[in-house]
Amino acid sequence: MTRPSSSRSETATGLFTPTFVTEGFDELTGPAAWLRAMLEFEGALALAQADVGLMPTVVAEEIAERCRDDDFDVDSTARRAAESATPVIPLVKDLTAGVSAEAAGYVHRGATSQDVVDTAAMLVAREAVRASLRELGVVADECARLAEEHRHTLITGRTLLQHALPTTFGRKAAGWLVAVIEAAEGLAGWWRRRLAVQFGGPVGTLATFGSDGVRVTTALAERLGLAEPVLPWHTDRTRVVDLATSLGTVAGALGNIALDVELAAQTEVGELAEGRSGGSSAMPHKRNPVRAVRVNAAARRVPGLVATLLNAVPQEHERAAGAWQAEWEPFNELLRLTGSAAAITGEMLGELKVDADRMRSNLELSGGLLLAERISMALSPRLGPAGASELVGELSRRVSRDGSSLRAELLADETVRAVLSERDVLELTEPGDYLGSAEEFVDRALAAHTRWKETSAGDPGL
Repeated sequence: MTRPSSSRSETATGLFTPTFVTEGFDELTGPAAWLRAMLEFEGALALAQADVGLMPTVVAEEIAERCRDDDFDVDSTARRAAESATPVIPLVKDLTAGVSAEAAGYVHRGATSQDVVDTAAMLVAREAVRASLRELGVVADECARLAEEHRHTLITGRTLLQHALPTTFGRKAAGWLVAVIEAAEGLAGWWRRRLAVQFGGPVGTLATFGSDGVRVTTALAERLGLAEPVLPWHTDRTRVVDLATSLGTVAGALGNIALDVELAAQTEVGELAEGRSGGSSAMPHKRNPVRAVRVNAAARRVPGLVATLLNAVPQEHERAAGAWQAEWEPFNELLRLTGSAAAITGEMLGELKVDADRMRSNLELSGGLLLAERISMALSPRLGPAGASELVGELSRRVSRDGSSLRAELLADETVRAVLSERDVLELTEPGDYLGSAEEFVDRALAAHTRWKETSAGDPGL
């Protein structure tokens, strides 16, 4: 029997990756991106030392130039990393071997492995979060479009999965919109304020440089375009978990949209459908909401990754023995999953098919019982709250039992007719007249979207 070829790097994870991770985010967070970021640190470190007069400029430029080469072997670095529990040691060996004897003594000078990996994490996160925020801008725009287009499209409001009161699909989309905006704002805040270089040397004192350590840090931060922290943050992992929780919030907001789409796309509901639905391996008739499924699945993976990073916050002394290493893959996976979920959600909403007729039809399934609360309130001034509730409850049970409608039962009931005219009943049982502030809420959400685009999504820094 012919077997598919495989290698150590071709794991089962690789088989599933395209389902969850888009090509763009795979590239931004892949092994090559991390290797480039680590080399960027090493090159900037050399140049920073030259900036403050601690390294000959010609040597620094040689090291930096070597760091720009693309012939470093990612797979080889990864394999050899296991021997020291860090990819930095084999990378530094390769870098040192590629420069002159004079420059070799200056490679990685004053740094430790964690400086390299943590700073690389910030560099990778900077680009991945930037891309995620752009994708979230697309999601927000699509939510705003749906809210505006369907501000008057009636739909059943459901609580505990049951019919509750009438609302509009525009109001539902407005809810999606505000959640995405607020989640994105948290992520953007991290991007603006928490990206910082890591540089402390073996125990966070930069003893190699004597009294010049802070000067090197300042120059390094400027070279990399990162903030200069108050001090090295080797075992202070709040910066990492701040990002993790922000990504978790974003993923949750996207997962909520996906779940709503999945539920509305059920055959029995039929209110929404994806523009390009997926098929089934066994059932030719199936039109599955595959984008919603992909986003939902990603969103459900994220909390566990956030929990892992939270669990890794307590770290030993000046350098962790395992907790720091435990962060690497969950950190990267969070960036990949959340950014990709945003990209997929934007695509899904851009092609979403809204069946307004089916929404209205489903609204009538319960025979108008969604308006029972309104009728009870109208009868209360004459019958009292308890009497009105008891009467409407009995009429509602008749509707459910006999398959009639609340309007018909109200018109046929003498007690009701003694209080309400036929016109009153007809008006009170019109679902489009019992929407409260739904339209105003849509307007408020759209206004928030406009302000957000002006202050956040439209920021050229993103």
